[in-house]
Amino acid sequence: MQYLVSVIDDKSNPGSTDRQPAISAFNERLVAEGYWVFSGGLADTTAATVIDNRGEQAVLTDGPFVESKEYLAGVWVWEAPDLDVVLKLAAEASKVCDRKIEVRPFQ
Repeated sequence: MQYLVSVIDDKSNPGSTDRQPAISAFNERLVAEGYWVFSGGLADTTAATVIDNRGEQAVLTDGPFVESKEYLAGVWVWEAPDLDVVLKLAAEASKVCDRKIEVRPFQ
């Protein structure tokens, strides 16, 4: 089963580039163990554009969809046999990137 593993940030701890080697090593381990499908960091929420085309014409709005203290900073997609494996890896991911992690299975 595949899982979306979201990295949640709140701008209170901007992180630093010194975490990148540990994150890269963690990603390499995920690849080697067959869990890694995809990963990517996201630009700041100020770079977001929301498109709403439910009406007569599309409306584009600058900024995030929701005003919130927390936001999505990056994602992984992992393939794993069960949720227990993913939760164990997610706990490691949280420590490695110093962020909260949300895990959701794909339907």
